[in-house]
Amino acid sequence: MRRREGDGCPVTGALQLVGDKWTMLVVRDLSTGARRTTELLATLHPISSRTLVGRLRDMERDSLIERRDFGGSPPHVEYFLTERGRRLLPFLDALRLLGETLDCNSCEDRKQRQGSYCEACPQLRSEEQQQEEPRPSAQRRKTDDSIVLL
Repeated sequence: MRRREGDGCPVTGALQLVGDKWTMLVVRDLSTGARRTTELLATLHPISSRTLVGRLRDMERDSLIERRDFGGSPPHVEYFLTERGRRLLPFLDALRLLGETLDCNSCEDRKQRQGSYCEACPQLRSEEQQQEEPRPSAQRRKTDDSIVLL
């Protein structure tokens, strides 16, 4: 994201960090734990790999996430929220509440279209408590490691 000269306003500074289309969605997906680039690409569809990698680099530069490189062949890289990134979680909850209040999208609509709630959805947690079974999306999805995005 291209940065502009700040005017000293905290709102301007915060929007410099989170004011694009994808940042808070990456935070949403990392709020439940570390993810590989391919996992983020799958959950953030229709983001392009170039856009995602650029956004991840910006977020790493802003100390919102960390990149953990496990090496190997093919390379194994995961991203996770830093303490600074976890400070965005109350904002994420506020955005979710605002979206529900404004009737922007509904979790039920997502469940009908996608077959599941997003991993950060409070309705998913209440559904889990009723079923007392681990959700399949909590397990690591098998990914095709033949394509590695840096």
